[in-house]
Amino acid sequence: MESVLTRKTIATYAVGSVGTGGFGTLPGLVLLAYMTDNLGIAAAAAGALITVAKVWDVIIDPVIGARSDRSLALRGTRRPAMILGALALPVFFVLTFAVPAGIGPVASGVWVLIAFLITATAFSLFQVPYIALPAELTDQYDARTRLISARVVVLTLAILLFGAGAPEIQKAFENSYTGYLVMAIVAGLVIGGGLFIASFVAKRRDPVPAEPFSIADNYRAGFAALRRSQPFRSLLATFLLQGLATGLMLAGAVYLANHVIPGGSVTFIFISLVAPAILFAPVWAIISRRIGKERTFIVASVLFGIATLVMALLLVSPGQWVYAPIALAGIGYAGMQSLPLSMLPDVISHDAGRHGQGAAGSFGGVWTAGETTGIALGTTVLGIVLSASGYIESVGGVDVQQPASAVTGIALSFSIVPAVIIALSLVTFSRYPLRKADIDAAR
Repeated sequence: MESVLTRKTIATYAVGSVGTGGFGTLPGLVLLAYMTDNLGIAAAAAGALITVAKVWDVIIDPVIGARSDRSLALRGTRRPAMILGALALPVFFVLTFAVPAGIGPVASGVWVLIAFLITATAFSLFQVPYIALPAELTDQYDARTRLISARVVVLTLAILLFGAGAPEIQKAFENSYTGYLVMAIVAGLVIGGGLFIASFVAKRRDPVPAEPFSIADNYRAGFAALRRSQPFRSLLATFLLQGLATGLMLAGAVYLANHVIPGGSVTFIFISLVAPAILFAPVWAIISRRIGKERTFIVASVLFGIATLVMALLLVSPGQWVYAPIALAGIGYAGMQSLPLSMLPDVISHDAGRHGQGAAGSFGGVWTAGETTGIALGTTVLGIVLSASGYIESVGGVDVQQPASAVTGIALSFSIVPAVIIALSLVTFSRYPLRKADIDAAR
């Protein structure tokens, strides 16, 4: 474990967020719209398909986390699973968007479900160990904030790159099926490259003997981590709820640009959101060194919540003024991402000080499952809102005039609903007990 993180370690770890940011952004941004507006799948059904794939993540992530801990013990590194995920993900990501034209909504839905299930599994093979690594790369409270802040800068750049660039690639082709396929090929290669490079930040150490581990033991390890660590439960619940809010808004961005904002653009939405986030990720790190991660996180969350409340004015006055509160939300979003991720290794080290080393993968598996659940539920909630408000699905190349009720539903999904969820997340975070003194004592 490095007492002082080198620039190489920080940079190599941060590069992984090119891949995690891409995969975290694109499915949430375009997959629901791909199914409703290109494959003719009903909104509620499309949201349910994405939820099934994410539920699969919740099932396998604790297993992958415990297996990652076992790999660290037996092989001295978490790297093999990370490399496997990096190599497999691009292949199945492309297949997700390679549905043949004209096979019908049911067959199309089955195709997307199977391909996306395998893609999500490949991503988890990388993501779960990746989340566990900061606790093993450094034991210093502020160094972890620097490590995660660098990662979040790259993450926000990746969100901008994929969120603004991928739809432009897709729209560059007259045939929507071809557009989505080319978009997936380009994005899959970039995502896989980022994951592959970051896999080599996983250190090697001397292996140690380990007892055989069953799948049931994998789940027991994950649930034990969740049960014994109250700080982990509080932080995970908070991050899950905030993932629900941001996942809902991410999935709604395409619909907001197409049906609510006159002359709206998904690219401008992402530039408005991400440009301030890139600038303010280091600022939140500086503030956290002065007042602590916990207080800084509350400030960032409140700022995001205020921004979403302001966007409720879309209900009475839709217009391009909305890019201003979206930028304000971007400032808050940078802190909402970086600070919980820098608190997670604190939670892991605090638990290790009380219960022994070797559970970082189990924590990472449960964390990834919770994060995935939040984002997936965001897409599900949007699908339900669209269905309930009368949104009309269509197939590629066919324009549909949406009813006023559907436009209202989209606006609510981008304003009032996420604001309420953010408020609930602050309630769960009020039970988070760890401070810098606790982490220094654990060291």
